Amino acid sequence: MSSSGEARHTMAYRSSIAELVRQRHSCRKYLERPLAEEVRRSLETFIATNCEGPFGGRARFALVAATAENRSALKGLGTYGFIAGATAFIVGAIEHLPKGLEDYGYLMERVILLATDLGLGTCWLGGTFTKSSCARKVALAEGEMMPAVTAVGYAMDGGLSKDRIRRIAGSNFRRPLEELFFRDSFGTPLSPLDAGAYAGPLEMVRWAPSASNRQPWRIVRTPAGWHFYLARSKSYGKGTLLFAVLRLADLQRVDMGIAMCHFELAAREAGLAGVWAVEDPEIATPHAGVEYTATWRLVR
Repeated sequence: MSSSGEARHTMAYRSSIAELVRQRHSCRKYLERPLAEEVRRSLETFIATNCEGPFGGRARFALVAATAENRSALKGLGTYGFIAGATAFIVGAIEHLPKGLEDYGYLMERVILLATDLGLGTCWLGGTFTKSSCARKVALAEGEMMPAVTAVGYAMDGGLSKDRIRRIAGSNFRRPLEELFFRDSFGTPLSPLDAGAYAGPLEMVRWAPSASNRQPWRIVRTPAGWHFYLARSKSYGKGTLLFAVLRLADLQRVDMGIAMCHFELAAREAGLAGVWAVEDPEIATPHAGVEYTATWRLVR
């Protein structure tokens, strides 16, 4: 159940996945300068073939110029804040499928890493876009959703250190390894020795972006592979009043797709073979808020 074209998309990046993951940050202040033509072409060529996610969901993406109407639609998105000066947005649509949100996060993050490789700043923006100008740009159809869009452009110098929202969100904080990765059960933290050749891919997961920097992914290693779980935040996402009122997408599932993207790209770059599968190992979870997502099944 792996997505098609993994090797081709890995080779699309000039820099290593580790370099791109470290370089990427949520940029909210941009120079009001249009994207260079060659940069725009590179992004459009990539997104034209970046269509199928690991669960088989197919997404459509488009690179659109920022307008006053687009920017207005982004105001009031709570923890995401206001984007200043962005001259383009990456918008997308995907069908309402059981794993559509994970597929969307996986595919959009691939585009974001390419934008980073091209020297651009980006910022994930979650919201309700069903009737927005962004939805019209991609001709959002009945049965499709737009869980998030991405601002893209040339980052303003010094924007990272001066970004108050980033400081408040604690975006530089990452949970320690022992809170995220486990061996055989959730009661046994994974040691560096246990991680072995997968230490790099796991570190790329640890540094993946997530809504409000909640870092909801948990991974359990067994002899069969690496099992990904979503550890839901009690005050965030599905079932909470805020998300029900604003009709936001379940962004923590999008986060899981982002984590899967980082893990797979880093694994393939390191020559580690595997495929995505939905094969719940039925490992006992710490509480009801931890739910199985997918398994990176080892290929020997």
